[in-house]
Amino acid sequence: MLNPFPSLLDYHFLAFTLLRLGASCIFFYLSWFHLKHRAEVANELTPILSRGVVKIILPLYLLVEIVIALGLFFGFWTQIAALLGLIICLKILIMRRGLRALGPLAHSTYALVALICLALLMTGAGAFAFDLPL
Repeated sequence: MLNPFPSLLDYHFLAFTLLRLGASCIFFYLSWFHLKHRAEVANELTPILSRGVVKIILPLYLLVEIVIALGLFFGFWTQIAALLGLIICLKILIMRRGLRALGPLAHSTYALVALICLALLMTGAGAFAFDLPL
């Protein structure tokens, strides 16, 4: 079958860049949401973990989300950021039922971001990234 837009195939190297930027926007939003609603997330995690552990884990979790978002945005250590993003998305998909403030987006959004992170893990950063293949 003929491709209806064959000239667009010249820009195939931008495809993973767009996926990388889209996933970074989701993680920027998640970090902003969790930063804004710190008290609600802490209250949801308190029955599972002690309050002292939550005070330690919540800032680390926010830092990891911001590092993932920055890593994906700039294409720096993309495969490591994608792996961490995949783990976070799978964790939220599993734990989402009881923790509404921890996973504010739709269930399908986390599944799509997990698939994007898996694709970035297997293929690399795409164009305009600091990662270089060895």
